[in-house]
Amino acid sequence: MTAVATTGPEVQTPTFQHQKRGRWLDHWEPDNEQFWESGGKLTARKNLFFSVFAENLGFSIWVIWGSVVTAMGAAGFGFLAGLGQGNPTAVSNALLLTSTPTLVGAMLRVPYTFAIPRFGGRAFTAFSAGMLLFPTLGLAYFVNQPETPMWVFMILAALAGVGGGNFSSSMANINFFYPEGKKGAALGINAAGGNMGVAQTQLLLPLVITLGTHIMAKDPAGYRFGITLAVLVWVPFILAAIFGALRYMDSISQAQSDGQSYKLALTNRHTWIMAFLYIGTFGSFIGFSFAFPTLLKANFPDLVEISWMSTLGNLAFLGAFVGSFSRPLGGWIGDRVGGAKITMSVFGGMALGIALIMASLSVKSFPLYLISFLLLFVLTGIGNGSAYRMIPMIFSAENKRRAMESGQDPAETTASAKRQAGAAIGVIGAVGASGGWLLQQALRLSNTHLGSMAPAFWAYAVAFLVMGGVTWWFYLRSSFAVDRVPSLAYANV
Repeated sequence: MTAVATTGPEVQTPTFQHQKRGRWLDHWEPDNEQFWESGGKLTARKNLFFSVFAENLGFSIWVIWGSVVTAMGAAGFGFLAGLGQGNPTAVSNALLLTSTPTLVGAMLRVPYTFAIPRFGGRAFTAFSAGMLLFPTLGLAYFVNQPETPMWVFMILAALAGVGGGNFSSSMANINFFYPEGKKGAALGINAAGGNMGVAQTQLLLPLVITLGTHIMAKDPAGYRFGITLAVLVWVPFILAAIFGALRYMDSISQAQSDGQSYKLALTNRHTWIMAFLYIGTFGSFIGFSFAFPTLLKANFPDLVEISWMSTLGNLAFLGAFVGSFSRPLGGWIGDRVGGAKITMSVFGGMALGIALIMASLSVKSFPLYLISFLLLFVLTGIGNGSAYRMIPMIFSAENKRRAMESGQDPAETTASAKRQAGAAIGVIGAVGASGGWLLQQALRLSNTHLGSMAPAFWAYAVAFLVMGGVTWWFYLRSSFAVDRVPSLAYANV
């Protein structure tokens, strides 16, 4: 409910009365301080809380196959038998199953962005959470049918990709609720909360699977029971997310999509340059997060014999965990020394991380392997934050350049630059997520056709060095996006 407080004969300041129950908001003015403090802030925080909850579950279901495939061979599914012994066919099939949700999630990010203005944040958050029931309940059923062919599980893996699309709809929704000066922190919390879903899944699923096998027996039936238990444990939380969104979240009537900004962003070369760089940062984070449990089991099968080490997913969850926590750090440092400088340094460090991973495999050192991968994950998180920090800076610099050339006041075109930056973020996020699929496919094809993943890893190192060079060429060798860039409130988005 919106009220109007009269402060003078001609001056009226809108105020806002916070309500717990969700509804359509016909008037929303977060940049007005009195509106914000009188109830707008509480409403925005309420929607942020339920948005983070739903998005976190989306990431959790998106990455669920990364842990499930490591137990399906023991559950009696022949196409994954021998994964722990490095069977090339099993490794290839596992990477195919883990990469499929990545690709579907990347493809859904653009339409999910447009869905918020079309259907409202409240309804679409409930819908997107409800979609998570299909891959979970489907997997719980078919994993108990030992004769189920691999193509059925491929469909279920594709359905899990809907969780990856939740990121874009959640970010687009929260973007409407917060004033310009507070968007960075709100979107940073939203993004980090989603990313943490990857780590919690990789920690909890192996624990629950092991618990299930102890309740039953360490035979195929026991493993199937453990997987079923590990999948169904998410269902009550999904139902809670649906209920919470419908009862407590709000939709903003004036939230409208800006098709013109998308057209301008799509024709701007910097959108595609940054999308290429984001493949290296976020694509690496999500790709290695999905593949890490499989890589650990394939390269160090003896760890399975170390009691609760296998219960902890062979520590695979640590990768996504440190990568999620380091993401805000990248934006924070980028605010102080420049996003492009940090991004270029990150790519150099990632190439070094790959070299350390290959060295650890050559000497069969698990501690070095784990430390090298954790370093790589930390760098991908920092790179995610610093690369996203660059996007509004680049579009702001472009705006200033065009304004100077045309003689316009830069302030008059600032709003357009911000809308284009927002549109570019959606496109860049979708392309970057597809990099996770490319990375896993490269690992799979290298293992299948060359008998080793080493060529793929060395190709990544070369690609990271190329991306560092591209960052320097376009954003550091001149004053572009460095000296002439104002500080905007999109850090850590």
